[in-house]
Amino acid sequence: MSHEASDEQYSEGDLRNTGMNLRHDREWDYELERIVDEIEERDATKVGLQFPEGLKRRGPAVADDLREVVDDDITIMLSGQPCYGACDLDTFLMRRTDVFVHFGHSPMKESDKIIYVPLFSNVDPFPILEDSLDELEDPEDDPAVGLVTTAQHMNRFDEMVDWLEERGYEVHTRKGDDRLTSEGQVLGCNYASADIDAEQVLYVGGGKFHPMGLAMEYQEKNVVIADPVNNVVTIADPDKFLKQRYATVHKAMDAEKWGVIFCTKIGQGRWEIAEEILDNNENAYLITMDEVTPDRLLNFDMDAFVNTGCPRITTDDGPRFKKPMVTPGEYEIAMGNKPLEDLEFDTFHGTW
Repeated sequence: MSHEASDEQYSEGDLRNTGMNLRHDREWDYELERIVDEIEERDATKVGLQFPEGLKRRGPAVADDLREVVDDDITIMLSGQPCYGACDLDTFLMRRTDVFVHFGHSPMKESDKIIYVPLFSNVDPFPILEDSLDELEDPEDDPAVGLVTTAQHMNRFDEMVDWLEERGYEVHTRKGDDRLTSEGQVLGCNYASADIDAEQVLYVGGGKFHPMGLAMEYQEKNVVIADPVNNVVTIADPDKFLKQRYATVHKAMDAEKWGVIFCTKIGQGRWEIAEEILDNNENAYLITMDEVTPDRLLNFDMDAFVNTGCPRITTDDGPRFKKPMVTPGEYEIAMGNKPLEDLEFDTFHGTW
């Protein structure tokens, strides 16, 4: 086992260490005392707050609680930009504030101006871990198991490792590449932490996208999903997803005019990939945009699009686009440069 995370690393975001209470009912520690300290230390007059989509409704209440304890001349601004990850910083607001607070994700882009508040969940993961044992191999038959989770549950990661070890498992964990903050952490675009010496991987967290991407990238592994939020244990089965991607690639094989999408969001641009496609295809046209949506592409007279930005746009929203939307790897297959068998999940590695 190689995990090295420490309790001290997560003390600031741990719900057990909450000192300042919000007026509204909540499930998260917003680290208000830490934010106030930063405001005072920097003599800030403008403070920006950015929340992921699922927590935007909490924004006004968090702003209210800050207003109660900071000087009246401090302006607090809420970002209205869509936010789906730490790669999705509102750079416009960030440049116009003295302190910029990004909630819900662990750090990816380090900056003295940015405060990351990861918002650890207070959901107890151990009842669902108990249920997950029914889907894991008996440790006497195969003790090796990989453990991964999302930023929201990293505060309990060491405890989960210990829990599995106490039941006879050899827990394999690792930190992925520089895009990942913590050991055992996975993102919707990066599963390098699951590249371990075990045929089974236990994913602890909500939603199916993360474990589905993991199962796509490591198709030889059995991925067990222990969802403590919805209280359900399932097995990641990428077959349906693969069939959908195969169908999209087949449609794209007939395309002549290609729209090459370059995302201008700070952590999602892959210029080298976009440039290579343009250099090798005279019928490819570069389209730059920050938010990639089906409506924004309707007026472009293209036969297909290749998205060099966030892979979740392609996989999550792919069926909503009127023309085939493929990843760079799928583009190579559609152009006949690679065989269909090479289809794999698109991931981001490295950072910025």
